[in-house]
Amino acid sequence: MVQEARHHAFGVAVPRIVVVTSPRPRAELPLRAELAGLSPYGAPQLDVPVLLNVNENPYPPSRAVVDDIAEAVRAAAGGLNRYPDRDFAALRGDLADYLTAESGVRLDPDQVWAANGSNEVMLHLLQAFGGPGRTALSFAPTYSMYPEYARDTSTGWVLGRRADDFALDPEHAAETIAEVEPSVVLLASPNNPTGTALPLEVTRAVLDAAARVPGGCVVVVDEAYGEFRRTGTPSALELLDEHPHLAVARTMSKAFGLAGARVGYLAASREVVDALRVVRLPYHLSAVTQAVARAALAHRDELMAQVGALRDERDRWVDRLRARGLRACDSDANFVLFGVFDDRHAVWQGLLDRGVLIRETGPDGWLRVSIGTPDEMAAFGTALDEVVDQ
Repeated sequence: MVQEARHHAFGVAVPRIVVVTSPRPRAELPLRAELAGLSPYGAPQLDVPVLLNVNENPYPPSRAVVDDIAEAVRAAAGGLNRYPDRDFAALRGDLADYLTAESGVRLDPDQVWAANGSNEVMLHLLQAFGGPGRTALSFAPTYSMYPEYARDTSTGWVLGRRADDFALDPEHAAETIAEVEPSVVLLASPNNPTGTALPLEVTRAVLDAAARVPGGCVVVVDEAYGEFRRTGTPSALELLDEHPHLAVARTMSKAFGLAGARVGYLAASREVVDALRVVRLPYHLSAVTQAVARAALAHRDELMAQVGALRDERDRWVDRLRARGLRACDSDANFVLFGVFDDRHAVWQGLLDRGVLIRETGPDGWLRVSIGTPDEMAAFGTALDEVVDQ
């Protein structure tokens, strides 16, 4: 059925044809079978007074940092009619300088890559080195997004195991690599959700085993929480010169307090970085994102000063949780995994009912709390005492 109506354009009445059709049956979508029935990944986003569930830095940027970021964005905005530098050379140089200062490992800008959060960095790695007929390997418990990176790139997914104390046994790791023959190994250090870091000898054992995989294997050490590691805990960056199949991922979301900016990056050999340049979308890192990241890196000393306070607060809470009769993992991150509860969901819900949101994740019986400000942690402690004692 066709109906004629009139509307006014620039003060002149003109005819408009409206076509009314009968409802059509809903078409079936050709969704990939492995995605059917799945829900999007993400921790609960709830409006409560104390948010300690997604490992954010609780301290917002200072006024000086905000002002410099705003000025950098203003400058970038004047050229937004043009595409950004697709290889973001200036940002890669700044990140290389920062990693050299932070870890003592000298890096060239062409050994650095960046993307929209470390999530996209990981996706680039699986796009380049994973895919149909290939396998990615990790060791549980570990970051819950890893299997989703594999799924989204049609990469096979295999999980080895960690020990009861969440350490990674190098012999088990080497045996699993020899058996599975993965093209990518994903190791979080510090591990999420346990907070445990890998000794360099364990990482070396994994790298040596990966070097023997037919066709090659890239080992990715995910150091998203690397800046929070305890004194004396080394970074896998120290192994880059010896192992060209190693990639070390970082992020500006945690230590820099820039979760909202979405900037992740990695350091690797030039060959690994060049492979990622092939799979990245054109101009994937906006001019505004590059400007924000560079402005924040210029304030790295100020922003890193907060890391020490968060480390101290974390260590106090490991001790306090243990003094309360709970188990708490030694942590090199900005969170603590603690338990063990017969009904962890009831504890999580009890805290939420008191305005404190933490994360129900990790092995059965365990919960994870991000380290917040002293006031936020005091609220968490009060709520936890009430819930556990009731």
